[in-house]
Amino acid sequence: MPTLNPYLNFAGNTEEAFKFYKSVFGGEFLNVTRFKDMPPDAPKAAENEREMIMHIALPIGKGNVLMGTDTLESMGHKLTVGNNFSITIKPESREEADKLFKGLSEGGTVAMPMADAFWGAYFGMFTDKFGIQWMINLDNQPAK
Repeated sequence: MPTLNPYLNFAGNTEEAFKFYKSVFGGEFLNVTRFKDMPPDAPKAAENEREMIMHIALPIGKGNVLMGTDTLESMGHKLTVGNNFSITIKPESREEADKLFKGLSEGGTVAMPMADAFWGAYFGMFTDKFGIQWMINLDNQPAK
């Protein structure tokens, strides 16, 4: 059975928001990746946005992870209330990831098809036919 976690988008204040959430929930960040940490062949953030958060993860309770990112207009993204979150699915296998992606994205709009990502995951994202944004992320899966 997959795990579902919220993924929040912010207009440049992800770090501030997650420090606040950490002060309330406690715990330690599992991951903090800035746009400057992206590999050389990845799309580049504007110079004034390189310190912003590309990905951050804070465990909350048993098996729950609150994740987030800064939404960068320089990379073609625009944050508006209503698109500032996604549901992230953590499947147990590539087969389950493909099945969920195919089923949930039917009739929707695919933003990134399932593929091996530079952070070592098998990843894809889309908006379903009801306007809900989803991400599927299978960690540390070598390409077939």
